[in-house]
Amino acid sequence: MIEIQMPRLSDTMEEGVINAWLKNPGELVKIGDILVEIETDKAVMEHEAYEAGIFHAVLVQEGQSAPIGTAIALLDDGKDNAPAPVPTGPSTPKAVSVLELATSATPTRHEKPTPGLKETPALATRTFSSPLARKEAKERGISMGLLTGTGPGGRIVRSDVISATEMDSPANPGDGDKATHGGVKTSDGDSKNGSDVLRGSVIAPFTSVRKVISSRLSESSRTIPHFSLTSVADVEELVQLREEINAQRQAMGRSKISMNDFIVRASALALLEHPGINASYSPENGGQKLLHGRINIGVAMAVEAGLVVPVLVDAAHKPASQLGTETKALTAAAQERKLSPAQLSGGTFTVSNLGMYGVESFSAIINAPEGAILAAGRSGLEVVIRDGEIMARHQLRLTLSADHRIIDGADGAAFLQTLVTLLGQPLVIVS
Repeated sequence: MIEIQMPRLSDTMEEGVINAWLKNPGELVKIGDILVEIETDKAVMEHEAYEAGIFHAVLVQEGQSAPIGTAIALLDDGKDNAPAPVPTGPSTPKAVSVLELATSATPTRHEKPTPGLKETPALATRTFSSPLARKEAKERGISMGLLTGTGPGGRIVRSDVISATEMDSPANPGDGDKATHGGVKTSDGDSKNGSDVLRGSVIAPFTSVRKVISSRLSESSRTIPHFSLTSVADVEELVQLREEINAQRQAMGRSKISMNDFIVRASALALLEHPGINASYSPENGGQKLLHGRINIGVAMAVEAGLVVPVLVDAAHKPASQLGTETKALTAAAQERKLSPAQLSGGTFTVSNLGMYGVESFSAIINAPEGAILAAGRSGLEVVIRDGEIMARHQLRLTLSADHRIIDGADGAAFLQTLVTLLGQPLVIVS
């Protein structure tokens, strides 16, 4: 008997959530077969079988979490007697035929079902639902038996859970002992303070991604001595060159290059000249500086699940157009939560850009174990004095946050000075 254990699928992963089992007990498993989809702190990833056998038992059910190294299933390789499985949740449902599924899950009424809560739970009817719907319901504290499904065959999907949450009105304080005000329980043992009641507070449980974001950023802010420096780059020539390049690329049916692609490219070139910024702190031997030989730039992305930072490997050796193509592919994978561990690992420097939201400048928290992060704002027309004349030119504010244990203020200032120069001479960036 072989134990299938919760794998480490990212460098920050501490536990994983079973999103969906793709094999059922009794099925034949071959080496390379995909066994399970696991939700990590950064993505939903597939885990394949490394040994062959008969899928024996599920130990961690869909929607449940388990720490790295915990047995999540058993695979019978025929070499010894099967131990009695000790599942951590409800037993695996028996196989259901297509006919049974159609007759038991299809609504009896002919009209299209309305998402939300059922008036009366049908306790005797089996509820079919997607793994994401079950996970969402668990996080929101909603019983699946109270939901009406709008998916195929009456299947409950994630949107049904969300709709039910929005439609569920607060209980009348006079109805029973456990009244609710604006979604906050005020009964004995579950009471919130009066301010929460007056604010109509509602608990929004953390997802696994948000838990990791919270933990990592708290640790970074608490343990790394940050300092920040801001410079302003004149990007008038860069804006004009980008317009010309994109006009030509559109004519050839190619995708546009974003301002962020140029910023990433310029940052990579600046790191070549200032290798001390492309570094990390190590506590070994009382503290030491690790200088990285490769320039791998992480690009901070905000997706539905939270903040992720996929990595552009060897960014200094790629043109802005290639960096743009790779960034678009990473963005698509991030939105679908299909980023691989390799795409999320090995970063040496991060660029975070909020310019598309109209933000002029901000300070970012370092993405440990990296030594620095660049925060880029929007590029906009501003009145400046140039060669004694007043004119309007595009300006871009850049803020470098650095680890003061390994990077001094003068080093950070020199890096920003080079970066500003590069952005002001765009032909150097594209050459």
